[in-house]
Amino acid sequence: MKIIVAKDYEDMSRKAFGVMSQVVRDNPQAVLGLATGTTPLGLYRLMIEDHRLNGTSYGGVKTVNLDEYVGLTADHNQSYAYFMRKNLFDGLDIDPASTNIENGAAGDLPRECARYDALLDEMRQDIQLLGLGSNGHIAFNEPGTPFGSGTHEVRLAQSTINDNSRLFDRVEDVPVSALTMGPRNIMNAKKILVLASGENKARAVYGAVKGEVTESLPASILQRHPDCTFIIDEAAAKLL
Repeated sequence: MKIIVAKDYEDMSRKAFGVMSQVVRDNPQAVLGLATGTTPLGLYRLMIEDHRLNGTSYGGVKTVNLDEYVGLTADHNQSYAYFMRKNLFDGLDIDPASTNIENGAAGDLPRECARYDALLDEMRQDIQLLGLGSNGHIAFNEPGTPFGSGTHEVRLAQSTINDNSRLFDRVEDVPVSALTMGPRNIMNAKKILVLASGENKARAVYGAVKGEVTESLPASILQRHPDCTFIIDEAAAKLL
């Protein structure tokens, strides 16, 4: 595990861009595992800027996203599919057909999870981007998730609902469940890049990096990955 401490959020985003862009340069047909939320927004802005100014192409790239809210269609303005289009894909030359995310509005959720699991088995991520929840979750794998889990439906912890409510008008509007890659899917990636910013992530960072490997803190499993890099700002690193 490699730990890179950045000065602040912008520095974290620049360092993350350096890692992500190197993957694309090395393999223009790379499979990028992507994440939503506020943490990767700086990275995504830099990817779009690089494409616009330098012509870096994503025409051969494929993507797989970590998770999607249950009950929201892909055109809902709070869905993660919409988030990815608005904050990244629309600014790149990527083929929309090459972008993949779970269907949170599927009528048969177990079947949808099996479909996505099969897709991930065929499309191993060259890099998987992760944020880090304040309770140590990765993707929507809440504390207690078995490490061997594949794609599954999860009921969100109240702390996660509270964290995500900043993106909704009211906390009551936040969906209470989601479909998510499991730890097994994440650990199958060739390379993992974890971003964390802010003092509220410091305890989770410490547990993920130096704590016991335990299902009660899902991110701790990353200690077992052969190529995992944490890029964190000084506030998130304060307990290390």
